[in-house]
Amino acid sequence: MIQAIVFLPLLGFLIAGALGRSIGVRASEFVTTSLLFAAAAMSWVVFFNIGLGEGHASVPLLGNWFTSGALKVDWSLRLDTLTAVMLVVVNTVSSLVHLYSIGYMHEDPHRPRFFAYLSLFTFAMLMLVTADNLLQMFFGWEGVGLASYLLIGFWYEKPSACAAAIKAFVVNRVGDFGFALGIFLVFRLTQSVTFDEVFANVPGLEGNVIHVFGLDVDSLTVAALLLFMGAMGKSAQFFLHTWLPDAMEGPTPVSALIHAATMVTAGVFMVARLSPIFEYAPDALTFVTVIGATTAFFAATVGLVQNDIKRVIAYSTCSQLGYMFVAEGVGGYSLGVFHLFTHAFFKALLFLGAGSVIHAMHHEQDMRNMGGLRKDIPFTFAMMTIGTLSLTGFGIPHTELGFAGFFSKDAIIEAAFAASAHSKAAMYGFIATVVAAGLTSFYSWRLVFMTFFGTRAVPAEDPHAHDPHAHVLFHEHPEEAEPHHEEHAEHGHGGHAPHESPLVMLVPLAVLATGAVVAGFMLERYFAGHAYGEFWKEALFTRERNHLLHAMHEIPSWVSFMPFGMMVGGFLVSLYVYILKPGTAQALAAAFPRLYQFLLNKWYFDELYDYLLVRPTFALGRLLWKGGDGRIIDGLGPDGVAARVTDGSRLVVRLQTGYIYHYAFAMLIGVAAVISWFVAGGTR
Repeated sequence: MIQAIVFLPLLGFLIAGALGRSIGVRASEFVTTSLLFAAAAMSWVVFFNIGLGEGHASVPLLGNWFTSGALKVDWSLRLDTLTAVMLVVVNTVSSLVHLYSIGYMHEDPHRPRFFAYLSLFTFAMLMLVTADNLLQMFFGWEGVGLASYLLIGFWYEKPSACAAAIKAFVVNRVGDFGFALGIFLVFRLTQSVTFDEVFANVPGLEGNVIHVFGLDVDSLTVAALLLFMGAMGKSAQFFLHTWLPDAMEGPTPVSALIHAATMVTAGVFMVARLSPIFEYAPDALTFVTVIGATTAFFAATVGLVQNDIKRVIAYSTCSQLGYMFVAEGVGGYSLGVFHLFTHAFFKALLFLGAGSVIHAMHHEQDMRNMGGLRKDIPFTFAMMTIGTLSLTGFGIPHTELGFAGFFSKDAIIEAAFAASAHSKAAMYGFIATVVAAGLTSFYSWRLVFMTFFGTRAVPAEDPHAHDPHAHVLFHEHPEEAEPHHEEHAEHGHGGHAPHESPLVMLVPLAVLATGAVVAGFMLERYFAGHAYGEFWKEALFTRERNHLLHAMHEIPSWVSFMPFGMMVGGFLVSLYVYILKPGTAQALAAAFPRLYQFLLNKWYFDELYDYLLVRPTFALGRLLWKGGDGRIIDGLGPDGVAARVTDGSRLVVRLQTGYIYHYAFAMLIGVAAVISWFVAGGTR
């Protein structure tokens, strides 16, 4: 069954990609979507069998990939509880995205190519999560990078889409370089890349040092940090996060797939899969905690000022990924995977719900041009509200009443506090995640209030339509106040009444909303509760001294109420600013202009990287091109030789005058030179 789950999406990609023009659009949609739903159904069967039943982990061997000396790499599909969880996440969300795309992309003439790319993306992610060795994981790792490049730049005639695709590809190559170096180091230390063999050798490497740049450093720490560098790129963590918001240039279903179930969760999965390595590298775990906490806080602050409905949710994704890494950094790998699981439902729901809003507004994405939509698209409003309640972690502490995000997010905050008794980094993680919880609640409800409440913004033709002070906490630059349109910008919304999306788009929303409500309650005991050991078996590893889950039961009650208080506080502030007293937004923007500029420019990371990396790289490229290649290589090489031959030819041509006396004169000079040479030689 595992073979069918993995390769059915590949089959869909081959059919739609190679035969799409022959079989037609409808057939391509039907084939790819049907195969994904079949894979999703089998994934749930595996999940209940392996995770919640009596099934056992297995590693079916497909064949040998290559053997070179001590390096032997096989194609194997590792099936355990961690794999089962990821199969459910990837295939469930992907199948619903396929179904949703039938309605959302109905105007696009290149749908076979789009559905082929979606299936390729899913296949690459499945290869990643079922890998039994580091190189097979790297194959899937690079596969999702390729598929994301193709999907983000799907509308390749849009310069912004092409730039975003290239940016995502280049930034991820930075992280992937570290991942590759980590794989090399692991092989050097263990003489294997197969997980079971690597994990068996890790305890014996504790305390082992390697010589790097004149320093003796712990080998497992270096390996874990290099591997985590890859996770930072794929999961858009601080310093390597800049590609994630720009990925919104792709179609909305792509955003849901990338941000909820595939590419960005790859880093979280990788750290969980390699938990035996990270458990023996405590300094690396400290770094993971700090990066995750910083990312959670950073992305939440930037989300405050976004007006593009998709970018608000994108920064929310970045922040939630930070939560997952905080959990793994303090040793709660199961908590990170638990939040990954619940996040897939409510984040896919929010993205697809945003797509339904964009569809209703005829591809308008600027929230300042929305308002009052709850009456026009009530079902979408209800679904978005459920997603927001789950994202903000609505629930009552010490009870089983709450949405999915409540159980997983609050557990991470509690874990960070429990670990803070022995780690300053964990205390930093606790403070950052608590503050981020309040900010998340504020900007999430801000999205709901700006989109679904109030009154509709004045038409774009009105000279005041793009008032930078309207309906926003911090106003945009005047030059940035123009509304941003998505793929079919030519279909403006002026004169068209908003309308509810077709059923093929609403059904996936309802399914995801169900998961956003009940997934946390139903699975909390298996993912992070008392059934932890029975559920995860050997899929996740913790050392004997890791007592995090036990320590979580001894934290003070006020810690459990902290995220609840921040969630309520964020909601009330947002309600006051955007519903009860709208003028507060302009006052805040005027009172804190520097803070506004800092957040609006995303902490100036793009500008900093442009100054430190992009411009020097272009300058070096121009120097090597103009100076090195043009002047030196071509000047002294092919072009230089050709130029000298041409110059010599011109000179010789000038000597051929056609006058006899010129030739006679030259002959006399030659004779005189020969005689002079002999005379001079004779005198010696």
